[in-house]
Amino acid sequence: MKKKPIRLLIVDDEEAYRNLLFERFSMVGDAVALAATGEEALTRIKSEPFDVGILDLRMPGMDGIELFKRIREYQPLAEVVFLTGQATVDMAIEAMKLGAYDFLTKPCQLSELQLVVQKACEKKQLAERVSRQSELQQRAGIVNLVGDSAAMQQVKGLIARVAPTESSVLVEGESGTGKEIVANAIHQNSRRSNNTFVVINCGAVPETLLESELFGHEKGAFTGAVKQKSGLFEIADAGTLFIDEVSEMSPGMQVKLLRVLETGRFRRVGDIKEIEVDVRVICATNKRLREETAAGRFREDLFYRINVMSIYLPPLRERREDIPLLVAHFVRSSRHPNAGRITVTSEVLNAFSRYHWPGNVRELSNVIERAIILADNNIITLHEIPILDKSGGEANSQSLVTLSLDDVERRHIQLVLESENGNKTRTAQILGVSRPKLYRKMLKYGISDNVRTSS
Repeated sequence: MKKKPIRLLIVDDEEAYRNLLFERFSMVGDAVALAATGEEALTRIKSEPFDVGILDLRMPGMDGIELFKRIREYQPLAEVVFLTGQATVDMAIEAMKLGAYDFLTKPCQLSELQLVVQKACEKKQLAERVSRQSELQQRAGIVNLVGDSAAMQQVKGLIARVAPTESSVLVEGESGTGKEIVANAIHQNSRRSNNTFVVINCGAVPETLLESELFGHEKGAFTGAVKQKSGLFEIADAGTLFIDEVSEMSPGMQVKLLRVLETGRFRRVGDIKEIEVDVRVICATNKRLREETAAGRFREDLFYRINVMSIYLPPLRERREDIPLLVAHFVRSSRHPNAGRITVTSEVLNAFSRYHWPGNVRELSNVIERAIILADNNIITLHEIPILDKSGGEANSQSLVTLSLDDVERRHIQLVLESENGNKTRTAQILGVSRPKLYRKMLKYGISDNVRTSS
């Protein structure tokens, strides 16, 4: 496949060096423009699009730093590589903190410069893909559902088809794949979008409280019911109720959910009067609900009621081509003050593509958030990624095929706990389980609780 020409702007006040770079990059088919001063370069930037700029840091008149700031105004996605003498390395590092892609000291190997420019162009192209996808998703109302793999295109197509209907939807997928984001996208693209979107996770609510959470209760209905309380079905009236981990419902609660889905009516706990609501219900589970039904652990009639349309969210390991887009999205959406200047090295992206991601997109998001905080000079390297070793594989890498499922789960819980310095709340979030469930698993596997921070 023929390499697409890089649109390159070379700015250097040394004519001989400009011409040398022009010959080198033109020889491989890149589209090269030259400028001797920052002012001349700025004129070109205002009228011509560029992928990468190679800027001399020290120039008469407008220096490289000032020119870089002006490039960001007119072409914010363009990448910049600085050339500098040894005396200005500190300035070049400062430019990196402002968001420059890289810097090389003169004289540099031209082959090295070509490689850096190629990588910078790839980063710019990725940013353009993220920007285009964000624009398309905003138009379609599908925000935060990042990915253009075949699997994600299918998911987005199903959302677009089912959202305008009133059909019940079942979203299936492992913990951390983004089931709530899918449910919210369906709501936002439905006629109910101006009304409430309400969420409940059945795995996080004790069985004794779940009925009261869903249907509400009357004052005095049970010990502690000191006043009347509206349930989530009432709150979601005319809107959408998202019931996550529906497979965790007891058989008794499954019967009550089935009745309200069939009749649109329910009673508060302790009341005899029926309340009628108009609620669209979207359910989700990290289990294969058809298999749960066949095994007798989930009611068949309820399964068919909530499974009018099924959407399966693939785990991250089955759509690895989306990882660069997701990384760019999480960096851009971070609230860290330096997020806009963060660079992720190609070694990290390559390592990410080989990692198994048991915690899926949620785990990737947390890994990126932590790496941004720890990044030196706003550059994320393998040193900021505790789940990976320096070779880019899984930490303490042992072939997963030789381990039992329990061993894999034990090992992953330990890795996440270590990466979060023992913080149980953060670990539970990454793993997609409740804190009590995390403690049960730690007890089951004999995982030590002696690493403590705020938890």
